[in-house]
Amino acid sequence: MFDLSLPKLLFLAVIALVIFGPNELPKMAAQAGRALRDLRKIAEGAKNDLREGLGPEFSDFDLDDLNPKRFVQKHLFDDVNGDNGNSARQTTATAQAVRPTQASRTLLAPGERAPYDPDAT
Repeated sequence: MFDLSLPKLLFLAVIALVIFGPNELPKMAAQAGRALRDLRKIAEGAKNDLREGLGPEFSDFDLDDLNPKRFVQKHLFDDVNGDNGNSARQTTATAQAVRPTQASRTLLAPGERAPYDPDAT
């Protein structure tokens, strides 16, 4: 999400050390940790309130399913619940129908240009 790599984290730590100083930095880190813990507790409380509000009809509802990527994976590419083996076979058959078969693929010679497809551009 934020793409924080090790060099970026070290740079931020040096900046925080310069701004807050070596005496205040541990206190600020502790406050940030408490704030993050409180934020997670609030988020979990909101999830639990939502589950209680939905009632027993949605007891198997997973909030991760609201993520569009996860929703597509669950409903199109795999059978998460394992209760419907037929849909998994249908998904596999559909995926095979969409993918080109090995026989229909042709390899290009070195230096040869790929054919132009006006529908793809």
